[in-house]
Amino acid sequence: MKPIWIVDDDQSIRFVLEKALLREDLPTRSFTNPREVLAALETATEDDGPQILVSDIRMPGGSGLDLLEKVKEKLPGLPVIIMTAFSDLDSAVSAFQGGAFEYLPKPFDLPKAVELIRRAVEESQREEVAEERMANAPEMLGQAPAMQDVFRAIGRLSQSMVTVMITGESGSGKELVARALHKHSPRANGPFVAINTAAIPKDLLESELFGHERGAFTGAQTMRRGRFEQADGGTLFLDEIGDMPFDLQTRLLRVLSDGNFYRVGGHAAVKTNVRVIAATHQDLEQRVKEGGFREDLFHRLNVIRLRLPALRERREDVFMLTRHFLQQSAKQLGVEPKRISDAALQQLSNFSFPGNVRQLENICHWLTVMAPAQVIEAKDLPPEVLGAVPVTGRVSVDTSEHARPEELVGNADKQLSTPVESSPGLSAPALSYPVTGTAGQGWESGLEAEALALLATGRSDVWDVLTRRFESKLIQTALVNTRGRRIEAAQKLGIGRNTITRKIQELNLE
Repeated sequence: MKPIWIVDDDQSIRFVLEKALLREDLPTRSFTNPREVLAALETATEDDGPQILVSDIRMPGGSGLDLLEKVKEKLPGLPVIIMTAFSDLDSAVSAFQGGAFEYLPKPFDLPKAVELIRRAVEESQREEVAEERMANAPEMLGQAPAMQDVFRAIGRLSQSMVTVMITGESGSGKELVARALHKHSPRANGPFVAINTAAIPKDLLESELFGHERGAFTGAQTMRRGRFEQADGGTLFLDEIGDMPFDLQTRLLRVLSDGNFYRVGGHAAVKTNVRVIAATHQDLEQRVKEGGFREDLFHRLNVIRLRLPALRERREDVFMLTRHFLQQSAKQLGVEPKRISDAALQQLSNFSFPGNVRQLENICHWLTVMAPAQVIEAKDLPPEVLGAVPVTGRVSVDTSEHARPEELVGNADKQLSTPVESSPGLSAPALSYPVTGTAGQGWESGLEAEALALLATGRSDVWDVLTRRFESKLIQTALVNTRGRRIEAAQKLGIGRNTITRKIQELNLE
């Protein structure tokens, strides 16, 4: 892992941060002034360059703000955290809009500082993975006529700035289409910013979209740019737009109409130049009839509609996609790619894939880990493909990132057992639970049995006991799925970043 670069003329600050980060297995490299940093950047290689830059704002050898500007010219994607005294904050806010990831007011609480740096590392690594995938992997795969129609539509829209609505079932690849539209548009050099409106709590979504001013609400200690500002000059992808709260739809309509909006708690209009691509798996016309979606917003978004076919409508693509995902999984895990027999491929192509392409990708991850031989036979396919087979006895379930979704929740009464290697800093527990029906039904009956057993003892804390166990399993599973990235896990669970951090501490899941 590349080091975190720390820039501060105060030796005690550098020492404290170095020791705290090393305890977290995060390598560091320290500098006393901006000149040293810029000199180091000139000779840095891709492997020993900074993962994150943490810089003081006032130093004898130069300003942290000037350093921020120069670093952003060389490494525009590098997260930079600025350490600043409270007295500097007001004067620095406008300058920080130039690209600071976050502010760290002095004096700071060390655990919170480490958490902020780790969050920046997670964001950096996630962006690196996304960029690598976009650079090395094919944008989209498909030979079926329905997919060829989608590719032709992307081609026709390549030089257009028109708003696009992508419809299709969950897991069918709507974000891939949005990325392709951005990549082949005149805005390709601008940012592509994606937000899932269904994954963010209603009370946080407005701030996520439009940003907030300092003091706008409890906890808003600094000004924060929203996704519309982050996507200025590029493309904003609004996934699951059908789930957007009704009152926020009005604000979105205003932005789409004139490009102006106000940050939460702000009084000055902010102008943004963004192309919006929206996506939904819902029937928006029906949502409009039911009164859950604004008709004027629907017509504003529905300029060009692209329908993405479900995987069962393009079965001829299953062969190509399966081989691609097996190669991809092997590369991620550093193992030899597995081959799949024609019989197994035929069995896969007959499956209905309710989870679409995403489900096929998860199955390929699972096969890479669980298939016993180098050649995958039909009998090696997971139960959901072979058919729901009743089983009895005790089943051991792997909750690594390659486990099947229906296996990720075990009986709440069972204790964690042998950990399985997952990602650095995270142990993925193996859960074991009794199954009374098919593999996908055991956890509910197990939960019922445990609740009855606890209630029979006369305990008065059954709710707390089972809730803690359920939340522990759910959060651990999400963290394994996201390779320990807390922000992404929170988004997938539909909870806030502060909530998941607090729960991890309360449940002793560190």
